This record gives sequence, structure tokens and C-alpha cells, in this order.
Amino acid sequence: MVVRTNEYKQLEEIYRRERNPLVVLYGARGCQKEELLQRFCRDKKFFYYRCRSASPKEQEARLKETVEKTYGVTLTKDGYDECFNRIKSGDASCLVVILDEFQNAAKKDGALFESILKLKAKRLYPGPVMILLCNSSLTWTEREMDLCLGAGAEKIDHRIRLNEVGFLDVVRAFPDYSVEQCVETYGILGGVPAYLNRWDGKRSIRENICRHILRPDGYLFHEAEAYIGTELRELAVYDTILASLARGNDKLNDLYLDTGYSRAKISVYIKNLAAFDVVERVVSFETGGWDNARKGIYAIKHSYIDFWFTFLYPHLSDLFALTPEAFFDRHIEPQLEAYLHRYFVKVCREYLSLLNRVGQVPVRLEKLGVWLGKTGTIDIIGQDRARNSVVGICCWSKDVLTFARYEKLLATMKKARISAHTIYLFSARDFDGRLHELAQQQENLVLVDMKEL
Repeated sequence: MVVRTNEYKQLEEIYRRERNPLVVLYGARGCQKEELLQRFCRDKKFFYYRCRSASPKEQEARLKETVEKTYGVTLTKDGYDECFNRIKSGDASCLVVILDEFQNAAKKDGALFESILKLKAKRLYPGPVMILLCNSSLTWTEREMDLCLGAGAEKIDHRIRLNEVGFLDVVRAFPDYSVEQCVETYGILGGVPAYLNRWDGKRSIRENICRHILRPDGYLFHEAEAYIGTELRELAVYDTILASLARGNDKLNDLYLDTGYSRAKISVYIKNLAAFDVVERVVSFETGGWDNARKGIYAIKHSYIDFWFTFLYPHLSDLFALTPEAFFDRHIEPQLEAYLHRYFVKVCREYLSLLNRVGQVPVRLEKLGVWLGKTGTIDIIGQDRARNSVVGICCWSKDVLTFARYEKLLATMKKARISAHTIYLFSARDFDGRLHELAQQQENLVLVDMKEL
């Protein structure tokens, strides 16, 4: 079970220490903000209202109705001010006021936020309050909210984004899984709490995929397009671009040639997908070998959408024609190992970042990334303020990481024009004998296998 402990502690700290704080709490579909709110409010007096997608008049009527039912009162006046005048905690404790899916109201009517500011300033309710404006719209919150709220946005005390959880949280959520199974789960679902909490840690990866993803009644069967459709329109265009990215067309010109859309159109749609955290622009770590680096690379960032467009979208007919087990065996199992390499790199990068945080990396890293070369890739590269570097490669394969792969890394480093203080080699299995011998001779060569992870 994935639990948002850090965000819960942050809310508790704000509740205890601050007076009348105004907090924006937001995350994408599946972030499970509702579960976090329920846990936070468990031992507190609170008022909860979920904003509708409705006209200002209808919104006001529904809020008024909620206040009347919650407190057993009759409101004789109209307006949001009257609603907040009648809320109460019943004692001297701080009242938590939650307006969920706040964007539904704020997009159409500024009067509600004006009343919220009055509430914060104790002009409507004299007692202490903590106001939580919650929503599940990333694009609106980060691109439009401040413009929509105007000068009053400066009164917001905290903005808490509910990001995806990391690999360490996945390991904690599935104590019966091996590290390998946790990597596979993370590569398929990413760190979306709602997805992870439906996954059965007592069943195999194959069983979970068949049950939740490949069956028409499975929890995740329709999720990829439902997720995209929450904030984006013209799904045919977005699906076409995402399918092309999943096929390996990762540059603007490649997408243009594959989809037939103009470069200008693709750029606009890619920008929208990036704002929604579905696609990202992968920037190569800046080194002296900039001429040998690939530039302008795009990738699907959302793990489950990547999985869907890689394995299910191209074979949609078979998805309905075959049994889930037959579909898995034919279209997923043969390519799953190669697909998961990218996510194993992500896990290794998180591992190195955690080591760096506790001071167990020889170089105190200030930035961490990837170097994408025209003829080779350095999976992990990081530097401190003095530009001392660490590099790493990752091998997610049934075979051991070979000495030849290490030699290829050294050749790629020359093209990147970078030297390394420490080299990390990550393997899902093991390393060949020559690498074990070399690691014993060279302190700057570190071998990390699944046991270490």
C-alpha cells in the first residue's frame, strides 16, 4: 500500500504552526489526494465541498446546500460570503476548509476566491481556519491558475504538488516481491499511487498484467486514454503522436515524417503533452563533446501510457481477439526485457541520488542526468560544483554485464569528452570475471547488482 507520508507530515506541520494558511494541493489523475485528505482530517474538524463543473449560479447553490446539510442551518441570504459565515468548528480548534476540484469553480467565477480571501483574513469566520484548495489539473494549476485568480494568488501560502512516488516506495509497497519484480512493476505502472494500490503483490507480474490491463473489465484497461482525455482534446492527434514516439520516433523531424503532421502542429501538441507530464524533452548532459550528442529528443514520460502505446495500442485488434494470457505471451513477454531497460536506468539513477543525499558518493553531486550520443549513451552522468564527474551504465538483461560493455562506455566517454572520478556499473544479474577483478584493483570502479539495490 502506497501512503503519502511526506505530504501528510507537511500538512500536519502547516496545521500546527501557521495561522489561517491558504494551501493549494494538487496532482494528476491517480495521485490519490482524496485518500490523503481523509487521513489528514481524521482527527480534525473539517468542512468539505467538491466543486462541480457547473455555472456560477449552480455552484453557489450546491455549496449553500452542503453548508445547510453539514451544519443543520438554513441560509437566507445568497452569496459565497453567507456560506462561509455559517461554517464552524464547534470549539476553539482550527477548522479545515476543503474545496476539492477547485478549478471547476475558479475557471468560471472569481467570486468564490474573493470569499476565500475574506475567510483567510477572518472577515467571515472569526475562528482559526486552514484552507485547502485541491484539484487534479496539472496544466490549469501551473499554467493558468495565477492568471485566473489575479493579484489574490499572492495570498497563497503553500503549493504542494502530489508527484508520482519513487522506486523506494514501490519496494516498500510490495514486501513479498523481489527487487526484480519491483523494477518490473515500476516500469509498467510508474509511481502512480492509485495504480500501485490496485496491483496484487501476491500475484506474478504476468497475472497482474492479464488481470488489470488486458481484460476489458480491468482497472487499467481504459486508463491510458482516460488519463489523456481528462485535460486534452483531439485524442486522435495525441494518440498518433504518442504511438509514433513509442515506435522510436523521438525527434521532431522523425515525428513529422511518420505522422504527416506539420512540425509546427507537432510542436504545439508536444508542448501540451509536456505540460500534462505525459511527454518530456530529454536534454543531454552538457559536456565537452556537445558535437557528438543528440539534441531535440522527446520521450513518453508517463510510464503506464508508455507501456500502453508500446505494447497494446499497436495490437489493439488482438487485444480483443485473443485471451489476455495469449496476448501477453505473443506481444508483451518477448519484448518486455528490452522495454524495461529504460526504467532500470531510472531506478539506478534514484539509487545513486539517495546515496548522494546521505554522503555515500565520492563526489557530492549537484546535478544528475544522461548523455545521449550519436553512437552511444552514458546512462547516468553527474557532476559536483567543480565539474568532477561520476558516470554509470545499466544492464537490464538475463546476461551478465560484460567487459566489452565497459570498454564501450570508455569509448563513449571519449566522445563525450569527459573523464570520471568514479564509474558505476549496474547489472540486474552479475558481472563477468574480468570486471570483478578490475573492481578489486581500481577503487573508482563500483559494481552494483540487485542485492545492492
